[in-house]
Amino acid sequence: MIHFVLLVSRQGKVRLTKWYSPYSQKERSKVIRELSGIILSRGPKLCNFVEWRGFKIVYKRYAGLYFCMCINQDDNELEILDIIHHYVEILDRYFGSVCELDLIFNFHKAYYILDELLIAGELQESSKRTVLRLVDAQDCIVEIAQQQASSVGNLIAQATK
Repeated sequence: MIHFVLLVSRQGKVRLTKWYSPYSQKERSKVIRELSGIILSRGPKLCNFVEWRGFKIVYKRYAGLYFCMCINQDDNELEILDIIHHYVEILDRYFGSVCELDLIFNFHKAYYILDELLIAGELQESSKRTVLRLVDAQDCIVEIAQQQASSVGNLIAQATK
């Protein structure tokens, strides 16, 4: 089971967090600060697994971002590395060569893609095509809703003249 997901930049800025286990806000801040320090200080030649507080931290660096997941001691680290890679590939296909700015300005899409991929800390969907199809469907629904809201707004503006 995945307890939480963190995306941290090389500068230590948090770009995305998703918590699947209960942590207080104070504890979350402490965890982020502690893990950022541990992961950012590790050399590039070291393995991508860290034992931490009775859990395993699995992380992978892609460009300027560290994708980090916390799992139980007995979970498979290689499977989690594969899930991280799978998430990055989906982000890359959706945004077309994803970068940190895509995640900053479209964080809601990154969360939505993660929610389609994982539920309650477990892998929900392994098909990239299915996840992308669902995200595209969501984009269409949002676009239709925006058009309808714009139409209603125009009707109200004309009626009040």
